[in-house]
Amino acid sequence: MVTGRLAPCDARRGTRALGLWSLAATGLYSHGMTDREQTGRRLGGVRLRDLGPGFLTGVADDDPSNIATYSQVGARFGYRMVWTVWAFFPLVAAVQEISAQIVRVTGRGLTENLRAHFPLPVCYVLVASLLIANIANIGADLLAMGGAARLLFGGERRVYALGFLVLIVALEVFVRYERYAHILEGLSLALLAYVATAFSVHADWRSAVMGLVPTIIPTHHYAMALVAIAGTTISPYLLFWQAGQEAEIPRWEAGQEPLVRKPRQARRALRRIRVDTFVGMGFSQAVALFITITAAATLGVHGVRHVDTAAQAANALRPFAGRWTSEVFTAGLVATGLLAIPAMAGACAYALAGLFSWREGLHASAREAPRFYLVITLVGVASFAVPLLGISSMRALYLSAVLNGLVAPPLLVCLMILAHGRPVMGRFALKGGSLAVGWLATAVMLTAAGFLIGKWLMQA
Repeated sequence: MVTGRLAPCDARRGTRALGLWSLAATGLYSHGMTDREQTGRRLGGVRLRDLGPGFLTGVADDDPSNIATYSQVGARFGYRMVWTVWAFFPLVAAVQEISAQIVRVTGRGLTENLRAHFPLPVCYVLVASLLIANIANIGADLLAMGGAARLLFGGERRVYALGFLVLIVALEVFVRYERYAHILEGLSLALLAYVATAFSVHADWRSAVMGLVPTIIPTHHYAMALVAIAGTTISPYLLFWQAGQEAEIPRWEAGQEPLVRKPRQARRALRRIRVDTFVGMGFSQAVALFITITAAATLGVHGVRHVDTAAQAANALRPFAGRWTSEVFTAGLVATGLLAIPAMAGACAYALAGLFSWREGLHASAREAPRFYLVITLVGVASFAVPLLGISSMRALYLSAVLNGLVAPPLLVCLMILAHGRPVMGRFALKGGSLAVGWLATAVMLTAAGFLIGKWLMQA
């Protein structure tokens, strides 16, 4: 295996690789174009080849547990919750953009900023909760991937889960970042499978369009579905994953500096972050839309109301949508896990490295940042306890969802305080519409957490 990483002089090529991967996934990149033509293509004043951390985070959002959530929503409520896709889009895009802005302005990772401005016990609790939630989530995703592979090829799902885990850790730890980006380039295309399945199941597009109008059903199950969507859309690991990659840009790209030191770079850098984030999160929400429509047009129409896992959803599609649609949906589960699990493990490594001031970054080699890559490996090993010990994937998903739902509100409150504070952001302190939407997202997550706590108190 290749053990090297990008040297500082190679960082531009690594960023370009991520850009090409992003373009391939969105259908915007043409292999027949010259470098000059690629550079000239722009979106919102940003070169398309510069898309990277935001888009990477967006495709990592659609993991097998999210697919299970949206499949359950479509099966139980049909097209009536399609509206949540566009309603949550500005919220998740805003908080992701804010986290990226903080680290790009300060030149420090998200945990480093939290440690500098909040009591250490608060930081320890946030990072510990992130670790537990991500380990449970990775374990549940490995089970889903193993179940998907068993549906396609037969065999034992735990064997498949172990194989996927070894592959993911090996790629993230040992393969050069530039080559790793090209691998992700191909995997991200698999998300388009969910677009294909939606158009192959004869969906009721009129009802889908009508579902874009918000509808509130005053029932317990509907409220729980909203809480689940909020928890799967705005996840703490996404904040640390995008922020960690963004923090690497001033360290590895020649001429790039934290914006507090080089404010002249701010206009282009902040515009790139916004476009990158909105394209990534837009793509993620579009995939969620098509998953919901597929489930509504098949499982919902035929009275299948309960879906425990994404693999069950894929298997349940077969009698209603045919073998091809079921197998495409199933194969997509494996690809989404290969995209999302590195983000969860990487988020843990970024969080711990920032908390204890370790050398960090995917651009660094395992020799240069041994503890960073050790965390990635240990998180993967710990997560395999879920399939190895026979822990229910739904129980693991429930635990991770609960922890994500509880850690997200205080993390978002801290994030908004940092973004609005001049001691941190200087002249780039957040204001106006971005500030309002960020606090709205925080309020939504506080409400979701309050609902969960209220439910527990009522049951007690």
